[in-house]
Amino acid sequence: MKTAFLELVDLASERLGAAVVAANDEFFAPKENLIRAGAAVWREGEYTERGKWMDGWETRRRRDADDHDWCIIRLGVAGIVRGVDVDTTHFKGNFPESCALDACDLPGLPTVDELAGAVWREIVPRAPLEGDSHNPIAIDVAPRATHVRLRIFPDGGVARLRVYGEVAADWERLARRGDVDLAAVEHGGVVVACSDMFFGSRHNLIMPGDATHMGDGWETKRRRGPGYDWTIVRLARKERSVASKSTRGISRAMCRGRAAWTRVPRATRSCQARKRCGAS
Repeated sequence: MKTAFLELVDLASERLGAAVVAANDEFFAPKENLIRAGAAVWREGEYTERGKWMDGWETRRRRDADDHDWCIIRLGVAGIVRGVDVDTTHFKGNFPESCALDACDLPGLPTVDELAGAVWREIVPRAPLEGDSHNPIAIDVAPRATHVRLRIFPDGGVARLRVYGEVAADWERLARRGDVDLAAVEHGGVVVACSDMFFGSRHNLIMPGDATHMGDGWETKRRRGPGYDWTIVRLARKERSVASKSTRGISRAMCRGRAAWTRVPRATRSCQARKRCGAS
């Protein structure tokens, strides 16, 4: 399936610490909007001193010799990019005709000048875009990346950029910390399946930090029949000893090998905010 990558982690999520670090132009709308967590919104009749207010990154019309604008995003966690969604929602007559994506591996917090001099590899060749639409693009082969550079041709606006992939954790560095949360998304854990996620996504289970509200967790609809609800977490790597910690609503947790299996008794509202599996 060409869009199977949409089930992977968004490496450019603000929640994971991603940031938009540079852009050559942001005349109509700021670059920071590109990775906002929520979907882009439309505000009817709202204008700024430069034109219509838009929820995204929008550059001015090009009138020079260059053929594209660009924006650089530092990923929240290093990883292998498997696909992107170039979302042009609400950009109808002002979206780019096409885009391309480059990646580089430059650890730490490099400066804009250091990024400009980095070795970039094109992972998405120039591809056409549709306006007011999600534009999912699968990537077959890509190197480990800490940053991506979106190029738009010739100019225009993009509402959101989602960069889906697999986390490539630095296990040598993590080992020096001592105990490591094997289920954490920032270390490579993945929630691969669940019985139901009517109220809250299964992916919330392993996000960093504490839940901010009830909806910031995995929550199923109330079960009135036999059975139980369940979710499966693929741990970041196999370790000898595994411990689990659960919050209210979980009656049993088991961690074996590479997978963690959690089940919730029937007739119980599953509202677990976080699941943690540590290894020593």
